[in-house]
Order: sequence, then structure tokens, then C-alpha cells
Amino acid sequence: MHAVYYRDEHGYEPVEDYLAHLPAEHAEAIYIAIDRLNRLLPADPPLPFPHSSQVDGPLRELRCHYGRRLYRVLYQRSDNLFVLLHILEKRSAELPEGDKATAKERWDSFKARMDAAPRRPPRPAGRDAP
Repeated sequence: MHAVYYRDEHGYEPVEDYLAHLPAEHAEAIYIAIDRLNRLLPADPPLPFPHSSQVDGPLRELRCHYGRRLYRVLYQRSDNLFVLLHILEKRSAELPEGDKATAKERWDSFKARMDAAPRRPPRPAGRDAP
């Protein structure tokens, strides 16, 4: 299994950008939690609580903290990938509906682009290549 950052159609990676603006110690704690996802095998069940929990359907949250600061990375599985869709600092008991909606919109965008007609692979360079 491998965790990847969601990338929009313009190449922007919102989770990576968020992490880049955190203090290094906070980001490191989140990277350690992401590494737990990377250690799972395809047949393994999702990470158990308190590391991860289900949010809505297949949407899950990776539960991270640094001291008293709580962070949540919303992600979803796509075959052998964990797509990290959204990240937030959690400040209330419930996840805000807007953050869940953002993750779901990003998932829909990801799936639409991944399920689009396959691109033709480039042909190997041959004698007639420029």
C-alpha cells in the first residue's frame, strides 16, 4: 500500500501544501502517522482506532496529534493507494461538514480523472524518432 497526496487538475496538492506550512515538529508527527498507512499490506484491514476511524462510508480519518494539537487527514482507499484528500486541525468533537464535503469533492474529482478513457502510452523511440 502507498499513501499519495491528492493532486487537483492544476497540479496543486492541498495536503502537501498544508504540511509545508506547519511547524516541522507538527508535520513530522503527521508524516509518522502517514507512514503507518504505508506499512499496510493490500489484504490488511484499515488501521484500527485510535490511529484511524471511519468518517462516512469509505472516507476515513487518519488521527494525528502533536501535544494538544489534533490533526485529521481525510483519506480514501483506491486499490493499492491511500489518497490523502484533505487535512485540518480538529477543534471540535465533530468533523465540520464543510471539511467532509471538501474531501468528497476531491475524491469525486480524483475518480473522474482516474476512470477517464485511458491515455495511449508513448511509443518507444525508434529509428524515425526526432
